[in-house]
Amino acid sequence: MIEQFDTLIAYSYLAAAALFILGLKRLGSPATARSGNLLAALGMLIAVSITLLDRDILRYELIVIGIAVGSVIGAILARTIKMTAMPQMVAIFNGVGGAASALIASSEFLRHFHSGTAMPMHVSLTIALGTLIGIVTFSGSIVAFGKLQDLIETRPVTFPLQRSLSLVLFASLVTLTGYLTVAPDSLFMFIALGSISALLGILLVIRIGGADMPVVISLLNSYSGLAAAAAGFALNNLILIIAGAFVGAAGIILTHIMTTAMNRSLANVVFGAFGAATPPQSSLSNTGLLCNFIFQNHK
Repeated sequence: MIEQFDTLIAYSYLAAAALFILGLKRLGSPATARSGNLLAALGMLIAVSITLLDRDILRYELIVIGIAVGSVIGAILARTIKMTAMPQMVAIFNGVGGAASALIASSEFLRHFHSGTAMPMHVSLTIALGTLIGIVTFSGSIVAFGKLQDLIETRPVTFPLQRSLSLVLFASLVTLTGYLTVAPDSLFMFIALGSISALLGILLVIRIGGADMPVVISLLNSYSGLAAAAAGFALNNLILIIAGAFVGAAGIILTHIMTTAMNRSLANVVFGAFGAATPPQSSLSNTGLLCNFIFQNHK
């Protein structure tokens, strides 16, 4: 019976992965994008359902409440959001995805920490990476949303030694990740990893102009996928690894298309402050040009 259930889980994950691939393929054209979205959503429904059956879930009522609340919020936003505000919505989606991956990785760290069980090195590495990338994605996406929504200064925000500070923070994160990989027993170091990651995410995005924010959102989308894949490795969950890899790859490809259309380099997006202060109309026009370029290349 157990072997049959394991086989059912494996085939269900395979079906979900196939639907992800088909959905992603159909998203390449506006004519088939709607059906592609439905196929991918069906794949995610299968993946979530079979995962809930596969794991020891202690409080199903909390999951049902979460699904109900999230569905209501998502349906309201989807029905009321304007097309011109779609980049802001995508930024929020990226941020929520990154935060979810970081929470999954953090909960796994705390589970091992409080139980005192030994943590394999590959697990501690993926937990640290999932937390790092997820929090960078979350904080960066919140800044991107604020710039697009005119809640934060849309022009690039720079200050002396900003790049040097970012480099120091990045080096600190590499050091903390290495430490937590070999010695995952320090709660203080783990909190420091999360805090520095949040600060780095803010610094990386705040120095980019609002008109160029769609490119950053695409890159953050890739980050959210990488964070999900890292969390999947930490949990040993195959479908989370597959879905995260798909999102990460699709995001980086879209980022390349966008940077090509805008005559930018990926290094500009990641390391440089670019984008002049422009009014909201220019930002929307720039987004429209990007969408038109992508449409023409996928007709």
